Amino acid sequence: MTDASDIPIRVRPEIAALPPYKQGRQAGADAFKLSSNENPFDPLPGVVDALRAATSVNRYPDASATRLRTRLAERYAVAVDDVHVGAGSVSILAQLVQATCAPGDEVIYAWRSFEAYPWLAVVAGATAVQVPLTRDARHDLPAMAAAVTDRTRVVIVCSPNNPTGPVVTQDEFDAFAAAIPADVLIVLDEAYSEFVTDPAAVDGTRVLSAARHPNVVVLRTFSKAFGLAGLRVGFAIGHSRILDAARSTTIPLSVTAQAEEAALASLDAEAELLERVRAIAERRDRVAAGLREAGWRVPDAQGNFVWLPAHDETLAVAQAFDEGGLIVRPFAGDGIRISIGEEESVEKVLAIAASVARTLPAGHPGALAGGDR
Repeated sequence: MTDASDIPIRVRPEIAALPPYKQGRQAGADAFKLSSNENPFDPLPGVVDALRAATSVNRYPDASATRLRTRLAERYAVAVDDVHVGAGSVSILAQLVQATCAPGDEVIYAWRSFEAYPWLAVVAGATAVQVPLTRDARHDLPAMAAAVTDRTRVVIVCSPNNPTGPVVTQDEFDAFAAAIPADVLIVLDEAYSEFVTDPAAVDGTRVLSAARHPNVVVLRTFSKAFGLAGLRVGFAIGHSRILDAARSTTIPLSVTAQAEEAALASLDAEAELLERVRAIAERRDRVAAGLREAGWRVPDAQGNFVWLPAHDETLAVAQAFDEGGLIVRPFAGDGIRISIGEEESVEKVLAIAASVARTLPAGHPGALAGGDR
């Protein structure tokens, strides 16, 4: 636990002990940044034009992003109040946890998953309940359902799972949602949904359209597929009264007018943007196949990243990538997430990964047996 004795004011002990969010490391001019799951393509000209036209920075934005909410409501055939826009989908998740949890309540999620989940629970005063992933880096939904108690307020399902990559299937999610008490919030975090090519994957909009589970809220974002990570705009779809509770905890005016304009322009250019998404997904599949051929036990990859289960060798393997001009995202003791970047980075990723694979200890859990390749 971190020593709080040098903090000049009284701070909650659990907050003093909480490490701050660690962003993927920046890359120098001569390196590829593959650490933050960013879209490697430059913004489309039409999106840039919309940003340049949004010059009234002396005025406050529309606090509820009404135009964007209306557009999204039409897109997903829901009421406007069933859409909530925030400064990235993680900010909406924070609002939902704050709205539902008091000290002693519980937030359940798979682990390893998005590194923000633990601290969102702690900041709300709740208890974080981590349910280990399966051996193939997937959510263990039966175990997550079994972990629910009368103190559980939120269960988070991340599909595709960040940082490991596999999806939850529609059938799995439907069975899981039916097993969760109706007064427990289920958050389906689909930040990478546009990259999914598995037809069996859960689709949050399908869950909501069935109207069987009003306790489900779906999170999506413009940061990844739409390439607006620097503008911070995401959205939630769900029951209006649940979203009202989230809106009550929102920091006012957190979504800028520029972010709203860029999101609207991105929706206008969706066909062209999704062509880029398809290119990234094809590149991802090639990288995953190449890593397996090199000897790595890579889980099914359905986001814009792949996962190397390096375990105890994680930091050493990440250093090898670093020395080769590739900035990746290590999670000490678990593995390395490699974002799909520029086409020019692919050959380097595969070459370094193959070189490092040859140095793994015999029987390493992240290495494929000869017959598995």
